Amino acid sequence: MKRIVSAFLALAVSAALVVVATNWKHSPRAVHAQSGCSVATLTGNYGVSWQGFDILIAGTHAVPWAGVGVLSVDGKGNVTITFTSALNGKISTGATGAGSYTVNPDCTGSLSFTSGDAAGETANIVIVGGGTEVLALSTLTTQTIMLDAKKQ
Repeated sequence: MKRIVSAFLALAVSAALVVVATNWKHSPRAVHAQSGCSVATLTGNYGVSWQGFDILIAGTHAVPWAGVGVLSVDGKGNVTITFTSALNGKISTGATGAGSYTVNPDCTGSLSFTSGDAAGETANIVIVGGGTEVLALSTLTTQTIMLDAKKQ
């Protein structure tokens, strides 16, 4: 009798696990890879902050660099930024930049500034939360900079 009860209990637990796993898989809370992004995924203003290191004198030493600002994207591949930064303790306010961005269907992409104080800055990006946040990493060999932009 004990064996029958134990076997029945094991079968019931296994069935419950299958039901829970199946329901979780189809649950709206289940984690799924984001797909289907385009330049139109990013529109409006994003509060942006970054920190890391920049090499001021080619190859000699890295200095800390951080900043905050507003990144504006138009959903058509154009981007502008207004920011304040601290590079090795020197504060710069009212800095600007303009350029372009690309977005791949897998929600990765790139960002490139071609004018203003940010001219020459480039980064690879990943879009998070359907466009509510953008994470970026500088692609310049003279920098190690991480950037986070959150939709305002």
